[in-house]
Amino acid sequence: MIRRILLIISLNSLFLFSFAQSDEPTIKKSVAKINEFIPTGWKLIAEAKGDLNKDGLIDVALIIENTNAQNFISNADKLGGDTLNTNPRYLMVAFKKPNGSYELTAINKTFIPVPNSADSPCLEDPFAENGSLEIKKGLLNIHFQHFYSCGAWEVYNFDYIFRYQNQKFELIGYNKSSLHRSTGEETSTTINFPTKKMNYTSGTNAFKDGGKPKTTWKNIKSTKLHELGTIKEADLRQFD
Repeated sequence: MIRRILLIISLNSLFLFSFAQSDEPTIKKSVAKINEFIPTGWKLIAEAKGDLNKDGLIDVALIIENTNAQNFISNADKLGGDTLNTNPRYLMVAFKKPNGSYELTAINKTFIPVPNSADSPCLEDPFAENGSLEIKKGLLNIHFQHFYSCGAWEVYNFDYIFRYQNQKFELIGYNKSSLHRSTGEETSTTINFPTKKMNYTSGTNAFKDGGKPKTTWKNIKSTKLHELGTIKEADLRQFD
């Protein structure tokens, strides 16, 4: 009888642990305090505050990460580290209400890169030391950096700029820049989606003065703005 009770307790504990560490947790729609958006077993890795919907109240953007030990996997190639953290990350935006509570307005479960990639083990965490989340002048800015510890010389920086309009967050700006760590050669791409204008600049060098930058402008055919809730990193690769 005692053995049966212990078995039930053990199974219940295992169930609770699995639920707490779920990669698909239930996110509350409305909370009194910001930290109530963070499910059990997850952690906050970035937070930004500012007025996003022009109502005079300070809204919040959060990036959270699961801490599930099962998502730490062995790296067979040993390039980039012995263990890879593949825990998912969520991006959430919540508006502050007049009563002081927060209401979830947008969530994306795939846009923020995981800390490590099994497909690219040499890629450092894109949202680690040089990643950022910022609310400035009513705009939501997200920055990633792709730095490879092996297999590539280029360092890439990505900026995504969202504005709340038409009752949703739409991507209005995108910037991509690259630096070759050996030669110092630089390139950059900037897109203004509302105006459908894009420019590409090359000819500068981080290691030398007196370069001859060349900028080329062109129109883009994009007719629908990407939304924060559904956007993926791959959506912008057409402009590379």
